Amino acid sequence: MLYIVSGASRSGKTLIAKSILQQAKTPYMSLDWLVMGFTNGVPKYGIHDKLFPNEIAEKFWSFLEAMCENMIWSETDYVIEGEAILPDLITKFLDKHPGKIRICFVGYTHIDIDKKVRDIREYSDGKGDWLIDEQEEYIYQHIENMLTYSRKIESSCGKNNIRYFDTSDDFLGAINKATRYLLEGPSNNS
Repeated sequence: MLYIVSGASRSGKTLIAKSILQQAKTPYMSLDWLVMGFTNGVPKYGIHDKLFPNEIAEKFWSFLEAMCENMIWSETDYVIEGEAILPDLITKFLDKHPGKIRICFVGYTHIDIDKKVRDIREYSDGKGDWLIDEQEEYIYQHIENMLTYSRKIESSCGKNNIRYFDTSDDFLGAINKATRYLLEGPSNNS
């Protein structure tokens, strides 16, 4: 099974991937790692970490689709998590591989930005956390951008019949529901 979790930055994608790793012993790959590989290794492709997530997703999709195709063909159980996926782009891929992919998106469509910034500061473990070292103004702008992005993703998920979990109010509860949804399948509509 290929598990895919995408959505806004700071919405809980990595926590879901790590939870699946812990519960099902299914390894995960962060698309951030691949994007940084393009950024630093092959900049000529124009895929880099300073683009908005939708721009990365559009430039990245043919590569990601081919990689996922191979993972499905080789029957490799894996979790892929990251921002660089759009519901509109992956719909045909999902239709092509029924029963082989479980996917959801996460975001926050009505978060209190001040609270989100405080939570980022409070709950960051500091290891590999690129945002925590940024200036306060940059963090606020990033969260505002991700709030807008979350709304677009939620709308696109609705149009494409893909499950969306909002982490605005009950962050850990939504993370747990998304994890259960991915591990147990669409019949778990909680």
